[in-house]
Amino acid sequence: MGVDEADLIRRSVGGDESAYELLVEQHLPSLSSYVMRMMANAAEADDIIQETFIRLWTDGYKYKPGSAKLTTWLHNIAHNLCIDYFRKHNRLIAEEGEQPDAAVIGPEENYIRHSLGRHIQGAMMAIPERQRSAIIMCHYQGLSNRDAASVIGVSVEALESLMARGRKKLRNILTLDWQEE
Repeated sequence: MGVDEADLIRRSVGGDESAYELLVEQHLPSLSSYVMRMMANAAEADDIIQETFIRLWTDGYKYKPGSAKLTTWLHNIAHNLCIDYFRKHNRLIAEEGEQPDAAVIGPEENYIRHSLGRHIQGAMMAIPERQRSAIIMCHYQGLSNRDAASVIGVSVEALESLMARGRKKLRNILTLDWQEE
């Protein structure tokens, strides 16, 4: 990485905008990916991502470098904001979310990818948010089981159980979807 994150946090807390910008630049792709998968609605995801980084700016002094990685701390904030959103909206998911632009590919391949992506996204949104979050953090975000468990606030064993139950539900949902087509 080249630059010490603890130093960037310290500088950011002190009002150094360039340090803050570096932190945002380093963590925006990963957090955006996580939140987009959790929310399925681009506008709501953008709001949560923005709020996560606002909290980095305003509450960065609360981060303790020795207790967790910065990415874990930021994912924890984003996770809690997603859960708060679901609670506030009674777990109702807005209309199918916009998907990030796909790479330029042929129309047939684009249709297949888009269709498959919608099926998977729909299945992901049908499972409980803790299971969805566990799967996204470990599978898509590359967080260790230990870090993901810390973010969700469960033991590693409980996280593994959440993922196993979530994968089983996904498999059942996707199997039913494909049998119906």
